[in-house]
Amino acid sequence: MTDLVYLRMKKNVELKEMKELLLKDIAYVSTPSKSLLKRIENSPIYRITEKDKNLVVIDSFLIIKHLIHSFKEIEIQSIGPEQTIVRVEPNKASSSLLYVSLIWLILFIGTAMTIMNFHYDVSMQEVQQKLHLLLTGQENKYPLWIQIPYSLGLGAGTLLFFNYWFKKRFNEEPSPLEIEIHNYQQDLDHYLTHYENNINDSNRDA
Repeated sequence: MTDLVYLRMKKNVELKEMKELLLKDIAYVSTPSKSLLKRIENSPIYRITEKDKNLVVIDSFLIIKHLIHSFKEIEIQSIGPEQTIVRVEPNKASSSLLYVSLIWLILFIGTAMTIMNFHYDVSMQEVQQKLHLLLTGQENKYPLWIQIPYSLGLGAGTLLFFNYWFKKRFNEEPSPLEIEIHNYQQDLDHYLTHYENNINDSNRDA
């Protein structure tokens, strides 16, 4: 009799230090036998060393091959992702207030310049002057009653667009920036699972 083992690889794993990886660190395992489950979960799979630097891609095919060799009485059914991307990211020192303030100042100036250039390109001041003329019948070079609410609305609209006020979210929907970051991470993971995978490397070498 063989025991059926379900194996699902974790998509991403982050570690604080280089260490020996057990199967439970990189995959979810399910089987009716609790004793067998514990043995399988605690099986050593891979030891991360300096030569791996900070990134390792572990393919489910290699895991299955290792488990079949170590446990003769099991049948493995793999579901979900085919690889696990292991990133080693040691604890980093917190950024200084001066460094954060400098980055904030650069972003603030860059954003302000972008908005100013956009308004210059579309002749926003002339548009507001004409709007004031249409509504009041009088010419005014600086229609503040239009410009001030417009500026406040621009800031509020930016906050709503990014869906954040410092660490507070306005609702559970992801912001466009978060979606773009997610898409970028998906593309990066797809690249890594192909070009950093030892199985693919061996195929190219062959």
